[in-house]
Amino acid sequence: MAGKVPRMKLGSQGLEVSRLGLGCMGMSSFYGPPKPDSDMIALIHHAIASGVTLLDSSDIYGPFTNEILLGKALQGGMREKVQLATKFGLSFADGKREIKGDPAYVRAACEASLNRLGIDCIDLYYQHRIDTRVPIEVTVNSRLKKCLSLSLAPQLTWSREIGLPTCFGLGRILIPLLCPLGKPEPLFLYMCNDSALWVNYIIPRFKPENLEKNAVAFERVNAVAAKKGCTPAQLALAWVHHQGPDVCPIPGTTKIENFNQNIGALSVKLSPEEMAELESCAGLVQGNRYPSMANTWKDSETPPLSSWKA
Repeated sequence: MAGKVPRMKLGSQGLEVSRLGLGCMGMSSFYGPPKPDSDMIALIHHAIASGVTLLDSSDIYGPFTNEILLGKALQGGMREKVQLATKFGLSFADGKREIKGDPAYVRAACEASLNRLGIDCIDLYYQHRIDTRVPIEVTVNSRLKKCLSLSLAPQLTWSREIGLPTCFGLGRILIPLLCPLGKPEPLFLYMCNDSALWVNYIIPRFKPENLEKNAVAFERVNAVAAKKGCTPAQLALAWVHHQGPDVCPIPGTTKIENFNQNIGALSVKLSPEEMAELESCAGLVQGNRYPSMANTWKDSETPPLSSWKA
């Protein structure tokens, strides 16, 4: 299966990755209890054998345990076969989370991630949330010596408000995160732990008043998928792929079967009419991605550089 996934240039700094990445968050947190390390390592190795080289993590996943898992999975020569992405910006200490972007914190977070991952260089290091107290220029110029690429923008969920031309024009790395793929109702199956309850009842998109409206959009998407002979998840990924050659989706999964389906999305071709239909469905979606969009791309203004005193 090696080489099944084609490669692409990501951003303007020379980074080359697979056309599809693997999001690793759900392996360790948020969507149900953590999965067995052995199963997740097998999935990661299967992804690499299939040609997927971009693995995405964060220090806050767990917290910390997802990076430790990846460190285990990348032993035995696997590290050289992947481009590893992880994130900073959400400090976790004494049971509390805080958004931070000052250089001292960024350097300390980078060193901690390197230690957990068991590597000496991070391929793509990017900001999970924006610290609006710190000029973005200061955060970016944190003098990291062990990262090949540092993203200039916060983690982005797909947004037509940002616009692809703007992102490409700035030379930014754009990585849409899809969460979840497919019908919304399955989230309610995860009411077995506190984090899942948080997902179900706090995220506005899945609150009862929005869920019924969003189900209408899903049924329209499902109808298009049925005509195409693919799953709704594959259709969603195909839509992202069709946004342009510089866009790399990184869907997460914990099952090899679902991973194989995600790869199948690379073969789904969409006509202009089908793209227009999917765009109209997107306009029906109700509810934000997060309870508060503060410190995300939607509200991430930082002070002018001239205001910063080191």
